[in-house]
Amino acid sequence: MTATAAITALDKWYGYMKSHDQAALWDLLHPDAVFESPVVHTPQRGRDITFKYLSSAEKVLGGPGFRYVGEWRSDNGAVLEFEKEIDGIVINGVDIITFADGKITHFKVMVRPLKAMNLLHQLMGAQLAKG
Repeated sequence: MTATAAITALDKWYGYMKSHDQAALWDLLHPDAVFESPVVHTPQRGRDITFKYLSSAEKVLGGPGFRYVGEWRSDNGAVLEFEKEIDGIVINGVDIITFADGKITHFKVMVRPLKAMNLLHQLMGAQLAKG
């Protein structure tokens, strides 16, 4: 994958985070995408489960107050540092995204501090149960 294709895919990710367009997220995910959560022991494999986690995370974290505060790119991916305050707790984390053929193939989330991870675990569990 060329660096240009990775940048285009990353731009599509940013576009999804602004638009909240579920169809755009689905189109961005590779059929064999893998999602790694900070609170789930095993990697989640496939577009369906990756879509479920990422769309739920966007509902929990996205919107007002969510912001990316750092970005590091490589030829086939990016690390995006984010922040969001919920109930007085600042959630700080990184999205580690790998792209191939203009699609997300791997998405790993890491979160800190422990208070934030516990809150996120609770909120994500509730959101996933809804969907």
